[in-house]
Amino acid sequence: MDLRIFTEPQQGASYDTLLRVAKAAEDLEYSAFFRSDHYLKMGDADGLPGPTDAWITLAGIARETSRIRLGTLMTAATFRLPGVLALQVAQVDQMSGGRVELGIGAGWYEAEHRAFGIPFPQAKFGRLEEQLAIVTGLWATPPGGTFDFEGSYYTLKDTPALPASPQGHIPVLVGGSGPSRTPALAARFANEFNVPFQSPEDTRTHIERVRAAVAAAGRKPEELVYSNALVVCVGKDDAEVARRAAAIGREVEELKQNGIAGTPDEAAEKIAAYAAAGSERIYLQLLDLADLDHLELIAERVRPQLG
Repeated sequence: MDLRIFTEPQQGASYDTLLRVAKAAEDLEYSAFFRSDHYLKMGDADGLPGPTDAWITLAGIARETSRIRLGTLMTAATFRLPGVLALQVAQVDQMSGGRVELGIGAGWYEAEHRAFGIPFPQAKFGRLEEQLAIVTGLWATPPGGTFDFEGSYYTLKDTPALPASPQGHIPVLVGGSGPSRTPALAARFANEFNVPFQSPEDTRTHIERVRAAVAAAGRKPEELVYSNALVVCVGKDDAEVARRAAAIGREVEELKQNGIAGTPDEAAEKIAAYAAAGSERIYLQLLDLADLDHLELIAERVRPQLG
C-alpha cells in the first residue's frame, strides 16, 4: 500500500507551512505530497493567513524538494482555461524534474467561485470532459507540432506543443462516486482513479465499476492505479488519538468510522480493509499541519505493517 500526504491549505496554511510538511513527508519517505485546489475555507476554520494557489505553491515546493511527487486533489476545471492549465502543470513538472501529477475534477464549491469572481456554470461535466481532452491532447503533441480542438465549450487553434515531460507522461487522476459519467471519464483519460472519503465496502463498488468501464473502453483495468483519500488521526495510544482528534475538531469514533484513525495497529487494520477492497494507494488527509510528529508516527509504526 502506497501512502501519500494530502493537505487542505484553504483551512489555514501559509506557503512556509506547506513547505515544511512537504519536506517532512519527503524525509520520511512518503511517496507524494498533494494539496487541495480551493480558494475559500470551509466550516469553522479561520483560513488564516489566507488562501494560496495550488499550482503556484507546488511550483515553489518543486524547487525545494528532490524526490517526493507533487499534485492536486483535485484541481477544479472551472478555475483555469484548459490550455493555460496544461501549460502551468507542464511547467511545474519541468521545474520538479518530472514529479508532478494532475488530479482534476469538475469543481463544486459555488461559494468560492462567487467570492473570487469565477464563473460557476451549470454544465460543468461537459467542460471537464473537454478540459481533459485538451490537457492530455496538448501533452501528447510532438515537439514542434501544433494542437487543434473544437468543442462545445472550448476551441484551440494552432496551439504550440509544450516541452516534453521529463517523466515521459504526466499522470492524470480522476475521482468521484458517480455511477456512469465519472467511470467513463476515468476509462478514457485517467492513469489513476480516486475514491474520496468512502467506506471499504463502497470503495470496492466504485473500483469494480471503473474497472468494468476501463475494460469496455478497450484498456486493461490494471493500467490504472486505484486509490482512496481519507482523513487520518493516529496516536501511539488512546489519549494521543483523542488529543489529535480534538485538535482538528472531530470525534474519535466518527474518525474511526470515516477515516484512518486510532492506534497504529487499528490504522493498519483499517488500511488493510481498503487494500482488500482493491485500493493500492491512500492519500492521508492531514488536517493539523503543525503536527509533524503525526507523520513520523505513521511512517514508523503504521507503514511497516502494510507489507
